[in-house]
Amino acid sequence: MDYQKLMQELIDFRNSRGWDKGQTLPNLAKSVNIEAAEILEIFQWKKTNDELSEDEKTHLKGEIADTLIYLFYMCDRLDVDPMDVMKAKLEYNKGRKWD
Repeated sequence: MDYQKLMQELIDFRNSRGWDKGQTLPNLAKSVNIEAAEILEIFQWKKTNDELSEDEKTHLKGEIADTLIYLFYMCDRLDVDPMDVMKAKLEYNKGRKWD
């Protein structure tokens, strides 16, 4: 599925539930942080070399999706394409010195 089609499905889903008015940039930023914390929670008591169980991998995929969805909603509010933002950041990073 391409980005434009997925973004439209996300917008339609959000709007069908009346969530669009509450999704201000500050609220979306808070939601991104909350979902990212839920990603971290999966690893909270693991040692660095511990493998994830299948249930944990499934849970992790869901939390990654939640985080990305809120980031996509932020991009929608800012009227930016997330692919363009990532490409620009990659180009910027290629030009940086990493000492």
